[in-house]
Amino acid sequence: MPGMTTTNHNRPATIEWVGDAASGHLRLIDQTKLPGALEYLDCQDVGSVWHAIKRLSVRGAPAIGVSAAYGCVIGAQAGTFGESADYLATSRPTAVNLFWAIDRMKGLGTADPARLLDEAKAIHAEDAAMCDAIGRNAMRLIKEGGGVLTHCNAGALATAGIGTATAPMYTAHDAGRKFRVYADETRPLLQGARLTAWELQQAGIDVTLICDNMAASVMREGKIDVVITGADRIARNGDAANKIGTYNLAVLARHHGIPFYIAAPTSTFDLACPSGADIPIEQREPAEVQTAMGHPLAPADVKVYNPAFDVTPAELITAIITEKGVIEPVTEDAVRGMVG
Repeated sequence: MPGMTTTNHNRPATIEWVGDAASGHLRLIDQTKLPGALEYLDCQDVGSVWHAIKRLSVRGAPAIGVSAAYGCVIGAQAGTFGESADYLATSRPTAVNLFWAIDRMKGLGTADPARLLDEAKAIHAEDAAMCDAIGRNAMRLIKEGGGVLTHCNAGALATAGIGTATAPMYTAHDAGRKFRVYADETRPLLQGARLTAWELQQAGIDVTLICDNMAASVMREGKIDVVITGADRIARNGDAANKIGTYNLAVLARHHGIPFYIAAPTSTFDLACPSGADIPIEQREPAEVQTAMGHPLAPADVKVYNPAFDVTPAELITAIITEKGVIEPVTEDAVRGMVG
């Protein structure tokens, strides 16, 4: 495909800047079209970046942050850097990387597109390097012949690199280790089915898709040795918000004596947030639950409760793997020691 770039493992680039600082634009994989079609969005104005984040064409906390940084450059091109940065911050409320990246761009104290583009590219490169570091730090969790359960997509599609929760999978696979990944489908938007299963298959990793309500059974059957998920915001005490259904897995893992890990960069920690009770949880449209890929699943007028995320308490998390090292046990002091 013309203009397409690739990253490691022959994957198409999730996020790409095309052109120069004066007139360039952001190119994203439209993840709402996967796995049926690999299509791209060319975002040439701030509104298109905002909508890409809001409608989940780009998703995953690190990828949202990188995209917002490039969105700030596009705002500066139009002479509206400050307003654009504030507008982008309204796209989604839970993923702290969004606000971290925008604050970093604002912190430069300039509206020069060239300077802002340099910073956005630095954020992009740092995110890819962070993924590699998480992969090295967490590779030990994946044993030869073992089974790994993951939820939603904290993979290459959610970052600028090899993912967070998937980073040890790619690293172990590259080292020749044989293992199995079980990917939860992740209702209601099926990110595990549409995205994680797709990208792991593309990389040649042994992946099996399961329905969300099968997790307890595959644990009881001895198929799972470790659970690894990502996170969208981690509070000061170690409570972690991630895609709805993650809390379920942590409870099930504890019951079955299976270690439960979170893989996330230090930019996902929010030290100003005391606990998970203080994390804002995004509420999404009822239609996401009432329908599937445009097909009705429920009465159109039925009441729907559709939180996008839940919070896993720190006491259920065996450890948090970051690019700087491993937080274990997960306590406020340990979080501050690693992040603060």
